[in-house]
Amino acid sequence: MGKKVKKEESPPKDVFDPLLIESKTPATVVLMLSSPENEVLAKACDALYKFASKGDENKVTLLGLGALEQLYKLLSHADPLVRRNAVMVLGIMASNHDVKKLLRELDVTNPLISQLAPEEDVVIHEFATLCLAHMAVEYTTKVKILEQGGLEPLIRLLGSLDPDVKKNSLQCIYLLVQDFQNRAAVRELNVIPPLLGLLESEYPVIQLLALQTLEVISKDRETRILLGENKGLDCLLNILENNELSDLHIETLAVLGNCLEDVNTLQQIQLTGGLEKLLSFLEDSTVPDIQKNAVKAITKAAYDSDIRKILHWSEVEKFLLSLLDTNNDEVKVAASQAISAMCENIDSKRVLGLQGIPQLVQLLSSDNEEVKEAVVTALTNLTTASPRNASVVAEAEGIKPLMNTLNAQRDGAVSNALAVLTNLSLQEPSRVSILSHGIMSALLGPLRSTNSRVQSRAAFAVAAFGCDADARAELRNVGGLGPLVELLHSKNEEVRRNACWAVMVCGSDELTAVELCRLGALDILEEINLSTKRKNKFSEAALEKLLDNNLPQKYSRMGYLSSSNIITNGFYDCGQIKHGRKFLSLEELSKQELTDRRAIIFINAQPQEKSKIALPIFYFGYLLSRKKCSYLPPLPMYIFFFYVRKGKGKKEEEKPKEVIQVIPTVQEEEINLENSHWLPPPDFILMDYINDASKTILPLTTTQEQVVALAQFVADKMGGSVEGEQLHNFCWELDMSAIEFELKSNIVPIGKIKRGTFFHRALLFKVIADRIGIGCSLVRGKYNRAWNEVQLVERSPKGLLLPPQGYIVDLMFEPGCLLKQGTAKADQYKCI
Repeated sequence: MGKKVKKEESPPKDVFDPLLIESKTPATVVLMLSSPENEVLAKACDALYKFASKGDENKVTLLGLGALEQLYKLLSHADPLVRRNAVMVLGIMASNHDVKKLLRELDVTNPLISQLAPEEDVVIHEFATLCLAHMAVEYTTKVKILEQGGLEPLIRLLGSLDPDVKKNSLQCIYLLVQDFQNRAAVRELNVIPPLLGLLESEYPVIQLLALQTLEVISKDRETRILLGENKGLDCLLNILENNELSDLHIETLAVLGNCLEDVNTLQQIQLTGGLEKLLSFLEDSTVPDIQKNAVKAITKAAYDSDIRKILHWSEVEKFLLSLLDTNNDEVKVAASQAISAMCENIDSKRVLGLQGIPQLVQLLSSDNEEVKEAVVTALTNLTTASPRNASVVAEAEGIKPLMNTLNAQRDGAVSNALAVLTNLSLQEPSRVSILSHGIMSALLGPLRSTNSRVQSRAAFAVAAFGCDADARAELRNVGGLGPLVELLHSKNEEVRRNACWAVMVCGSDELTAVELCRLGALDILEEINLSTKRKNKFSEAALEKLLDNNLPQKYSRMGYLSSSNIITNGFYDCGQIKHGRKFLSLEELSKQELTDRRAIIFINAQPQEKSKIALPIFYFGYLLSRKKCSYLPPLPMYIFFFYVRKGKGKKEEEKPKEVIQVIPTVQEEEINLENSHWLPPPDFILMDYINDASKTILPLTTTQEQVVALAQFVADKMGGSVEGEQLHNFCWELDMSAIEFELKSNIVPIGKIKRGTFFHRALLFKVIADRIGIGCSLVRGKYNRAWNEVQLVERSPKGLLLPPQGYIVDLMFEPGCLLKQGTAKADQYKCI
């Protein structure tokens, strides 16, 4: 048999020989992504990778040709080469915003995460992590990566041998931990050891990313503990000691800054000598960014009281003060802010105040507004509750630059300058100096500020300096009361409270109180006090103070004057004013034409010409007699004046030899009638009443006798007693009309009234009682009723003094009768 020869097999009839296809149009290559042949797919993806790498415009072109949808399908292809090339194209294209948007819609994160398996090619790892890093910028993608288990493979790849895989994985993790909920997840996956390992990488970009990631996750206390347990603090300090790694020092300090915020971690650093190393490094550094970031870290840490103690023990104050002398404004700002935070520690405040205040005062003259604001904030904290430091500011000649700072452009600088000046006002020498610099005029701008913090502190400063009479006059003269009253409208509770406080202080003298009332302060305060949410203790006190120093308006509004409300010359009773109506001055009322309305009764027992003489002897007797009446309210010192009145048509021998008038020496309690435009005529008859009463009533030994005698005296001058049944026949209205017609005015001096009813008599009783030292109140009732209330002490049968009892003084029916308050007879006296 011959040898059998094997025949060559011919290829199938439906299969082409290998065919080389070339294309210069991306559209054709995109069409090739639908090919069933692996080799074509691989080559098409490779061509698209090269095309997309040339620029962002090419990526947009491929997006428009529908390449992403085809590439997405290839992520699950069986051929590793096709899958690798497809991932490469997606990774390079994902940097484009529109590409990322479509990739999110295709939900590409899960297929990409599946490419991170250990058995996959390193190139796939590189470009899959690159694509995820580009997409992790968006919050929704972060959520998907976390939910689909992407953190674990990313952390595992931090140990990859390929630096690009490390970088991309680290970049993705850094973006993920920006959201706090992801920090706990990476911590549980033990991310600290691989991150610390990357600090020793030969690639600076990887080291930098590792530090930035540590800085973010070390904001959590649990992470800081893990850092300490893994000797991460030593790694960080070693970086600072290595001058060759100076480009990493700023990020390293940021991580250590977070560690300083934890007491246990800080103690650990201190025990190992790390804190001293850190401060030593900072003192030697001349890089502004390093100094600035280090000080910011100290500032954050110093908000904890225990950490402040540790920092003080390490003498951090010396480092902070040294930075005030640098030439970099940002460093000065950071140092001043750190000083502000350290001031919460008493020992630090003492050290910083003594050594730092002169430096800070010099910096107040800086042209940099941010520096000025930070410095004055530090001075605020240094001088708060520290008289010693306040004195140091004054000794360092800080008052003038502080006053200049009130014109600063930044609201923070202005508000804190106000706070420092207010702190200095607690010491008399500084207070006098500040007033001499015109503080009230300087407050005009801050009072008009739109910043609530500035408004609040400006109002507080008015309250602090308004205790001085000259300061109140200055504020009144420069027009500062108007802006102050406007602050009462503020919706900010602190502004409103401080404005009320300032109004209360400024209302301490009559001229300022009258001006405040004219500007509408009373109406605003009444409105505030009607609101349970808006009222405060200062609003109530301010209303009371204004009324106490504007008695005509108080009596008109409240219908009550207490025994401490001394009626002085210039007082007038225009009746009960309706809520919302403007209260007119006596001058304004004098310009009104004669009407049939109730007359305005005014008090002016002050001659226009008078000469002072010595006190009469009987006045000293009166002062001695007051010692027996310890229950009476304290009275201002009074002096007596003699004057000679010349009357028309009277002979010289008919002139009274002497008339005594009693007026307060405290001029703030009097309305300055001489300086007003309209001068009410003196009431000579009232002067005579006061003179006669002082002669006949003051010598009486007991207050009760004086009250009874004065009541009878007043009733006698006002038409005598009236029987209750005949009250309706006591036609006082006709007499009043006649007086008004005679004077051609609605304003009637009380001395002209010869037939007076309840409210005339009660007012006259109060006027004379105040002049001769009898404590009594004046109460307005309805239907022309008014009465006086006095407090009298009775002795018990055993000679013991009993608590004072309140009595109503009868001036109409049985003048001098004392009606005990609460009794039927007293209540009947108040009614018709």
